[in-house]
Parts: sequence; structure tokens; C-alpha cells
Amino acid sequence: MRVLILATLLAIASCTGSSKPTTGIGPTACTFRNPIGVGQDPWVVRRGDTYYFAESHNNAIWVHKAGWLNNVTSGGVSVWNAPSTGWNSTNIWAPELHYIDGSWYIYYAGGSSGPPFINQRAGVLQSVTDDPQGAYTDLGMLYTGDDIVNHTNNVWAIDLTVHRLSGHLYAVWSGWEQNATTDRTTQHLYIATMSDPHTISSNRVELSSPTESWEIGTELNLQEGPEFLEHAGNVFIIYSTRESWLPDYRLGQLHLTNPADPMNPSSWVKSGPVFTGTTAVYGVGHASFTTSPDSTEDWIVYHTKVDPSPGWNRVIQTQKFTWNADGSPNFGVPVAPGQAVPMPSGQCKP
Repeated sequence: MRVLILATLLAIASCTGSSKPTTGIGPTACTFRNPIGVGQDPWVVRRGDTYYFAESHNNAIWVHKAGWLNNVTSGGVSVWNAPSTGWNSTNIWAPELHYIDGSWYIYYAGGSSGPPFINQRAGVLQSVTDDPQGAYTDLGMLYTGDDIVNHTNNVWAIDLTVHRLSGHLYAVWSGWEQNATTDRTTQHLYIATMSDPHTISSNRVELSSPTESWEIGTELNLQEGPEFLEHAGNVFIIYSTRESWLPDYRLGQLHLTNPADPMNPSSWVKSGPVFTGTTAVYGVGHASFTTSPDSTEDWIVYHTKVDPSPGWNRVIQTQKFTWNADGSPNFGVPVAPGQAVPMPSGQCKP
């Protein structure tokens, strides 16, 4: 089924600007159509003129490379395979690729069994060379518990991301208050300091919980997929909430109002939902953010469900977003599948 869907998507892309237009082709050729690929939990990072897309499938982590944002789900190579045994031998989820202090790092979730997915933990890989599609060294599990001195009783964690604020490195992830025997356990957002890109150096702090009416699900209350977003001096964490397998999955927002103390939950103000599905687009969530090739536009990359039925049959979409007068992001409305979207600025030059 995955192959059939992907073939259809590639056929659509070939007719709507997936190849660079030649001189003289009219502006109508400078469009593409969503979705841009099959998958979930998209992480896209731009470095120079190149976009990199990290994903997991077949119990491995893949890194794709492309010059154009709408082509970013093609051209991938497997950079790491889960070991046959151990804490991270299965359920490899939501890898993120970050360039920090001269090295590429991949943060991911992995487990030793499931379903039920009760053993998920956060891990990190470091690149051996400067090539993000090259070899990686497995640096092991990150500590996401409450005993940073002795590292006892590590606690369930997924979707870990990292970001530097005022010169200090922080990790934020989705986790449980304590380990449980069921994966139908409430997920919260946690924050901790890092002494380097592969070492958490403080006990976690519960940053946010799913308490608002627009976060309360019908089967499970959760916050997951946190991602940092900065603009004009403002810092946000954009996260996913409600059940990922249902059509009401959506995005919420935390705004850092006291940059001097990001470890204090009262320094963050919650609002939402900031991005929801429509009658034609279901379960929008787990977004990442990048810019157009000429750096003049901001773009969101996110996944959606292919239909409203429960499940994780998902595809990847991307579209431009803008900013509100108060400095917060305005993601607009999800683009309907098949709708023509103008190419990112600087990508298409008819």
C-alpha cells in the first residue's frame, strides 16, 4: 500500500514542478501539490542550499537530501539500524537531525517491546563526519528521569528535541510522570538543561500538561512532538495534542514570556489550538519548521491522516506560514490535498 501511495504522489509531483522549470516556462509551473510524501513525524532542517529530512521506518533511521523543499522526502539513505537486542531494538520513532557545535546529532525514541509501547526512551546518535547522510555513532540513552545524580529509574520519553537559549542548551520532550503498564497514560511536556548535546544535566521539570478543553481527548490526554520556533525575539514551543491516531490531532503553543528562566513553567503561556484539521485534512500535527531557499519565507512541514478512520496511515504536507501582529505564528488553514501551492520563494525562477 505504501508503494502504491508513493507512486501516486510522485506522479502528481512530476506534473506540478518537482523538476526545476527551464527559462520561459510560465509562473503556473512554479507550483507543487500536497502531500509531498508518505510518512509521519517529519523533521526538516535546512543548511545552506540543502534541505535534510529525517525519518524512521523498517526499524532504521533515514536521512534524505534535496535542493527543493517539496522534494525533501526523496533521495534518502539509511544512516543507522536498530540493534537486534537492547533498550532501542524496536519502535524507532520521530528522529530529529540537529547541527550543534560542529557535529550532526540525531535524537530519537526507541523501545525494547510493544505494543503496548511502555518502554520508550530517548536516544542520541552523533555523526562520524560532517556529512549528515554518513555514519553515526550511537551515544546511548538520554536520562529523562528524576534522579540526575544516580540515573536511577529512567522514565518513559519520546519526541525529544534540543535548542539553545541565551547560550544554554535545553532538551524538551514528551513523557510520563512515572512508568506505567499501559501506554494509555497521560503525556506531559518536560524540560531539562544539557551540559553538551548528548548529556542531560538536570532533573526534568514538568513544563506543561494537557489541561485545556481543546487538549482533552476522547481516549487519551497528551502533549507530544514539541518543537522550538523563534522569530523576532520571541520563543515558542509548538506541540501536538489529542490522539495522534484520530482526526482531531492538532497543534498547541507555549510562548516564553520570561527568557531569563525557561525552566520555570510560569515563564510559558499556553494558547491554542493554533493549527487544526478541516473537513478535507485530518489529524494535522508533529510539525517542524524551515525557511524558503532565499530565507524570506517561513514554512511548516507536518503530517496528516489520509482519512478520518482511527489509525496511523499518514502523509506529509508543507506550506508557508506568516506572523501575527503580536509576534506569534499564524499557520493558517491546512492546504487540501491536490491543491496547487506556490513554490517556496527563491526555489522557482521562471
